[in-house]
Amino acid sequence: MPYNGKLQAEILEKLKTGENMFSKANVKIQELAKHPDVQTFLKNRRKIYSFDLISGHSCPFADKCLSKVIIVDGRRKIVDGRNTEYRCFSASQEALLTNVYNKRSNNFEALRQKTTDEMVAIISDIMPNNLGICRIHVAGDFFNKKYFRAWLQVAELNPDRLFYAYTKSLPYWLENLGNIPDNMILTASYGGRCDRLIDQLNLRSAIVVFSYEQAEKLGLEVDHDDSHAANPLTKDQDFALMIHGPQPAGSEASAATSELRRKGEKFSYSK
Repeated sequence: MPYNGKLQAEILEKLKTGENMFSKANVKIQELAKHPDVQTFLKNRRKIYSFDLISGHSCPFADKCLSKVIIVDGRRKIVDGRNTEYRCFSASQEALLTNVYNKRSNNFEALRQKTTDEMVAIISDIMPNNLGICRIHVAGDFFNKKYFRAWLQVAELNPDRLFYAYTKSLPYWLENLGNIPDNMILTASYGGRCDRLIDQLNLRSAIVVFSYEQAEKLGLEVDHDDSHAANPLTKDQDFALMIHGPQPAGSEASAATSELRRKGEKFSYSK
């Protein structure tokens, strides 16, 4: 899908350092490549990538996990939302890592004012040729309905590739219930301002838990490698995610991670 010269110049400017808008799979997602049910998308040496935006700023419906990085006196500072119960791990990354912050922020700025067709063109143009599976948003979310529709079109244009995402932008999903391609696997993420839609629409969901006992009481398996989130064969099954990442001092979430650490239980994916 072509786009005009001015837009092309903007994107080339963003990419002139050779840094692609897509990111290589992190440690957690690398484990997904071992799962047998997704191997068809990884034939011919295809790989898993993610496409990320700046946390919080691109998450219009975040609530219990809302955290974002702001610049104060030239330095990055993480700020939690009014109702934050557990800090967004990707916002913590952006506060610590300059390159991560810059890349996600640049991605957001490159797309936020564009039309759906322009976003489809941008994403398609810079998508790695060897991409087999894409996690849409290790960081960030669908920031408006045009952007949500852009990813639906990207998935339709690439039926041999798998796209998956967690999202709290449930109103956009609601508007497109009958238009989700088979190779786009969505998970409604609890902790947003529109959680009520999860039950109303019977959406497949994930919830952050503070212990394995909590997950067991809810009757949910904990997903440690995104195999629940990405697997097309289990796209209707709910699951849990273990609390992870740095948490505000003195919070219940911080106490939970300390207890998990004390017990030697798995909850961190940074190494």
